[in-house]
Amino acid sequence: MKFACLFYHDEGAYEAMPAAQRDASSTGCYTWVEGLKQRGQFVGATGLRSVQTATTVRARDGVVTMTDGPFAETKEQLGGLTVIEARDLDEALRIVSTLPVLRTGSIEVRPLMESV
Repeated sequence: MKFACLFYHDEGAYEAMPAAQRDASSTGCYTWVEGLKQRGQFVGATGLRSVQTATTVRARDGVVTMTDGPFAETKEQLGGLTVIEARDLDEALRIVSTLPVLRTGSIEVRPLMESV
């Protein structure tokens, strides 16, 4: 079963971290992904550029509007996602719980719908 792991963090806090701490966080992520690959549980991953580059598009009553930035003002922003393969939600949560970035952010885990 495939699961999306949506990574949220505070961009401002991340940018304010000392470079060594950011580097350690990145290294931890790469190590985590390598472990997934070795176990055949890695499906794909991508990071997102800053929330400052986002545009939100809405259509209401036949009118399309575009707004700079994310849909909602929040402390944490979606920073990227990884898709993993796991037997069930419990295994997916165990896999995600080993990721070092949990110390500074959060990860939302959701099962993916079957492709049509």
